[in-house]
Amino acid sequence: MKETFAVLNQMVADGAIENYALAGAVGAMFYVEPFSTHDIDVLVVVPETEGKLIAELPGWKYLSSHGYSEIRGEGIVIESWPVQFLPVSNPLESEAYLNAQGQNLDGVIVRVVQPEHLVAMMLTLGRLKDFARIQMFLSQDAVNSERLNDVLLRHGLNGKWKEFQERFLS
Repeated sequence: MKETFAVLNQMVADGAIENYALAGAVGAMFYVEPFSTHDIDVLVVVPETEGKLIAELPGWKYLSSHGYSEIRGEGIVIESWPVQFLPVSNPLESEAYLNAQGQNLDGVIVRVVQPEHLVAMMLTLGRLKDFARIQMFLSQDAVNSERLNDVLLRHGLNGKWKEFQERFLS
């Protein structure tokens, strides 16, 4: 997996993408016990596509010119891992992207979404697996409750949080 992030870091260094922020299950594994996943989700900023009907995937030309043109599921395979480039599409994702912090993965620095933003994003998605992962974050003390409450308040998620608590933590 570290080879995949080395390629992503090189994409940033070469200007193929502005930056990235690791989210999803792999991002969560920096804070809680690992669990099974089949791909890597990274948030990216998509350049403005004024006048274009279809937006081009950030970094696609770069990746394909470097031999990474295999598509598996919804991701581009980079060093054996399908990577989904998820465009930042709302204020929560934008804040998560901007506040991602560098984490060390076997000597490779990876920009990872902060745990409070990951929990808020999982709450927004609202799938059963997301709720189970939120419970992992809480039971393993992986979030700062004050920072989490600030994120939830800023993004209007207090109602969803209350529903989650009543449903899963009562």
